[in-house]
Amino acid sequence: MTAAILAVDGGNSKADIALVAEDGTLLGAMRGPTVSHQAVGLGPGLDALETTVGHVLRHAGADPDLRPVARVGIFTLAGADLPADMRLLQRALIERTLVDGVVVLNDTHAALRAGSDRPWGVVVVCGAGINGLGVGPTGRTVRFAGVGEYSGDRGGGGDVGTAALAAAIRGRDGRGPRTSLEGRVPAHFGLRRPDDLTLELYSGRLDPDRLRELTPLVFAAAADGDAVSTAIIDALADEVVAWARAIIRRLHLTRRDVPVVLSGGVFRTTFEPFFTRIRSGIARVAPGAMVQRLDAPPVLGAALLGLDRLQLEPADRRAAEVRLRSVLTDDRLRTGGDAGLRDEG
Repeated sequence: MTAAILAVDGGNSKADIALVAEDGTLLGAMRGPTVSHQAVGLGPGLDALETTVGHVLRHAGADPDLRPVARVGIFTLAGADLPADMRLLQRALIERTLVDGVVVLNDTHAALRAGSDRPWGVVVVCGAGINGLGVGPTGRTVRFAGVGEYSGDRGGGGDVGTAALAAAIRGRDGRGPRTSLEGRVPAHFGLRRPDDLTLELYSGRLDPDRLRELTPLVFAAAADGDAVSTAIIDALADEVVAWARAIIRRLHLTRRDVPVVLSGGVFRTTFEPFFTRIRSGIARVAPGAMVQRLDAPPVLGAALLGLDRLQLEPADRRAAEVRLRSVLTDDRLRTGGDAGLRDEG
């Protein structure tokens, strides 16, 4: 009564988990708390993982203490950035005996596989931070360290929020152009002036991570014609292009119809000039590139990576992928899995 695949997409704020049969049937799925070893620690993160897996099994009508849960586990995790991270997570997951075979990958792999019907392409993930991945037709992989300012990363909600606060302060005190951010930024936190927000941050009364909440506000200001906000958004678009361009060139895909997947919370915006700038920037280096926003949960990609490893007949694998794409959605994750776990033997 073991499933074929346990798919886990673990971010810094949540984890999506799915149990999948080898024919693509979704046996159970659920969104739970973060399992990130960076956010909560290795032990607590794995405890949270086992707890959520138990909930998925219970919803699927199976024993929550069933071990192994699946033949293969695909764990696409934020914080799985460096070889030392991979080794640490691999050992710890093997010790938990959740699955027969453990595969640990950075979470960019899930986003790429979810957003493309090919096993190769490029993904740029832009949420609180920014990261990217490229997989070539031969399987060659291009990745970045993706550890923030220490690896030269720019972009993401954190940087947009910081830029918005700086622009608001400089507009208010005369060091920069006037901008509607002078009022919008402090008002988001219930304050009157940008300097008030600076004081809250400096004193430790406000978590600096909350500046990422300002990203939708900056997009809204740009949509209203604020020139300073537009410049911030243009800079972000140019950084997304820089990531995609570097990967495409390193994989020698400039003359291919390479899929470029845009994944992460920042790309949920409806501000079309942002995407127009990204598409035109990527087209300058790869005219045939197909730029698309990810409209599926990345855990779908983790599950598809599991299907890729089952060595199914091509027709069976395609049918399983079609079936899984039709059911593994954000809505299903929010409501929890309710399908019965069936015996595959």
